[in-house]
Amino acid sequence: MVASLALSLSSLLAGEVNIAAAADMKYALGDIAKLYMKRHPETKINTMFGSSGKAFTQISNGAPYDIYYSADIDYPKKLKAAGKAVGDVKPYAIGRIVLWSNTIDTSKGMNTLLSPNIKKIAIANPEHAPYGRAAVAALKSYGIYEKIKDKLIYGENINQTAQYAQTKAADVAILALSISSSPALRDIPSFLIPKESHPELVQGYVLVKNNSEASAFISFFETKEANEILKKYGFVVQ
Repeated sequence: MVASLALSLSSLLAGEVNIAAAADMKYALGDIAKLYMKRHPETKINTMFGSSGKAFTQISNGAPYDIYYSADIDYPKKLKAAGKAVGDVKPYAIGRIVLWSNTIDTSKGMNTLLSPNIKKIAIANPEHAPYGRAAVAALKSYGIYEKIKDKLIYGENINQTAQYAQTKAADVAILALSISSSPALRDIPSFLIPKESHPELVQGYVLVKNNSEASAFISFFETKEANEILKKYGFVVQ
């Protein structure tokens, strides 16, 4: 009886895939995972979304994830170099950033941020969020960072940054296009920040542990069908 129960539990756990992913993947990867589980009901995909840097630290310290999706491909490269990942590091998309607000018109672009009516500007924390670093780079590229830096408030990740703007804790935010393309935000116009204004957001993933279920999910993630979902959320697929 005990042996049978242990075997059943082992089979259940063998059908799980634990994924740590950049917050910008919340909707795209969420849709891909749902589609995969619909076709493979024996497999459960567990996803944790947060900043790429924090996920990197967690995995480096032994957090039990099978796959790591990062908004900056350098993080999985570092994991691989440190012997903390078993698969090859692969790029999967390029991210874009937008200026988004549900209270002001952002159509005039980045100079909108110079308005005295704007008191708080939300960006992801550049210390551990690649989209935060891209936001700072864009602000500096436009020559307005020094003028507005005292208005900046920082989200722990790009999802929290979006929440600040949605709840009007911030007047405007610099978000991932993949977040502004989500069902809750996509009906509000945003300004697509030119890609030349910041370093390219090359995103990458790596298999952290030898797990046949995780390998099978990665194979699906690499299909054209999954790529179309990424494109739907504004990712530039390579």
